Amino acid sequence: MTAIEFSDEQSMILETAVNFFREKFPISEIHERNEKLEGSTDLFWAGAKELGWTGIVIPENYGGLSLSLSEVVPIVEMMGRHLIGSPFIPTTLAVQAIVSAGSEEQKARWLPLVAEGGIASVGLTEEDGSWCLSEAKTTGEICDGELILQGKKCFVLDVKRADFIVVSAIIDNAVSLIIVTREQLNQCIIRSEVVIDETRQSFSVEFNDLKIPLAQILEQPDLNGLESAALLLVSAEISGGLSGVLRVILSYLTTRKQFGKYIGSYQSLKHPAVQILLSLEATRSHLYHAAACLAGGDKIKAEIAVRSAKAYGSDAFAFAGDRAIQFHGGFGFTYECDAQLFLRRALWCQYQYGDAAYHHSYLAPLLLD
Repeated sequence: MTAIEFSDEQSMILETAVNFFREKFPISEIHERNEKLEGSTDLFWAGAKELGWTGIVIPENYGGLSLSLSEVVPIVEMMGRHLIGSPFIPTTLAVQAIVSAGSEEQKARWLPLVAEGGIASVGLTEEDGSWCLSEAKTTGEICDGELILQGKKCFVLDVKRADFIVVSAIIDNAVSLIIVTREQLNQCIIRSEVVIDETRQSFSVEFNDLKIPLAQILEQPDLNGLESAALLLVSAEISGGLSGVLRVILSYLTTRKQFGKYIGSYQSLKHPAVQILLSLEATRSHLYHAAACLAGGDKIKAEIAVRSAKAYGSDAFAFAGDRAIQFHGGFGFTYECDAQLFLRRALWCQYQYGDAAYHHSYLAPLLLD
């Protein structure tokens, strides 16, 4: 088996991300950050802009760094480890959609905006909870030179801060992607959603005959590529979260004493902790293998890799979050304990873009055919 090694760019970005999050977003301050989500998001976005992360996958001629999603992975991993809830993932996905399917005019209008620190998001999840791009329920009808958008999207992250969002919809019996601007979003019904992960700012967006210029339709969108990008980035967040919750577990097991011994010395706690460590290493291997496959260009191999990474990581993170609660005993269920924050993130990530069972149903024919 070929060893997976960091590229020079990945190593440099990872080192920068480790230092940035350790200095600006220590895990010890997670509760304070949750009480001031707007302020912490502003702080993160200002740092991301200064470090050039907002333009990392944007071509140089549009103000970016011309790097790939593989270089985004270390950043998102550190975000997961420190439980950062920010517009970074949805912005990256919106950019990816425009880079792969946008016209020169669309790229020239929207990509420099993000490279300079603009925020974007994606509306891919339908009202019934389905996020499968081929099953879009939102519709668009072309009438008198305009697109009339009708439908509702749920779990649209940070939409109130976004300069634009990219929405999936059915146009002429085919799935298309449409750019919706801030001015057009102001005409929509936007409602805040209560979600299990309190670091997220999630909203539903209702389009009631919203008129959109045809120039904002992305021609021939790469839906499989967008799906793979989403799975890769959530898998990176899962890997980082798994690392973070393991730190919480080990900290407690090596400081809490019962019957005169550290509780980490008891097999009933020691063995699951080792299992979580092994699952973390396997999750990271899946993640970076998926990143390498996606960069390699083999679409079938990449799909297998990203679905495997998401399926394995989802279950591993949920198990680790559950054990973290149990290891802390009654304290683990309290709001003051960090363990419950990681369990909330694990449950959010588990179902975001499909759980393990969902991806296994796609992996079976891919692996057996």
